[in-house]
Amino acid sequence: MSFLSLSALPAGILFALVTTITPGPNNTMLLASGVNFGFRRTLPHLSGISLGVVLLMLSVGIGLGEAFVHFPVLYTVLEVASVAYLLYLAWKIGTSGELKVKKGERRPMRFHEAIAFQWVNPKAWMMVLTAATTLHLSDNFSMNAVAMAVIFYAVGFPCICLWAGFGTAMRQVLSDPKRLRIFNVAMALLLVFSLYPIALKLLGRAA
Repeated sequence: MSFLSLSALPAGILFALVTTITPGPNNTMLLASGVNFGFRRTLPHLSGISLGVVLLMLSVGIGLGEAFVHFPVLYTVLEVASVAYLLYLAWKIGTSGELKVKKGERRPMRFHEAIAFQWVNPKAWMMVLTAATTLHLSDNFSMNAVAMAVIFYAVGFPCICLWAGFGTAMRQVLSDPKRLRIFNVAMALLLVFSLYPIALKLLGRAA
């Protein structure tokens, strides 16, 4: 029995690439953070996302994913919490002001906050649960989770850096307060739009 299946490795890398580089709550917020705070100040946010996804993947590997199978209500609670927190973040982004503000008025997401956010990030849960159940890099479920955690970190960190970097490159263009306000409102709306799959599921259960 081998620890790692080399034949399944390309699929794992491709899955991590596609899921981490495409739009979602993390990348939308990183783009907005790059614009509003610059790349250097966004680094703790970037690092927290990467570590948060790794910890989430490892937690699924040690059995947390099974809890959702045996107690489906837990996933509903998670979805409701995700919707509430993402709406709050959308409001914070949408009401952001100028790039230059007084010290202490605004700040990027902190390292530990970015880690904690992954636990209510619906896309992060989709990533790790799908990886745990459909990608078989190892015959051992826990070892499979460890392997995918490493891949998510190695592939995902450069991908999310692109979003923060792109936002930073846009700072000069968006130095005008009116343009920045339009951008932040657009980012807030994108964040809200990312919730529609969860909202449809919740409404379907309530009907």
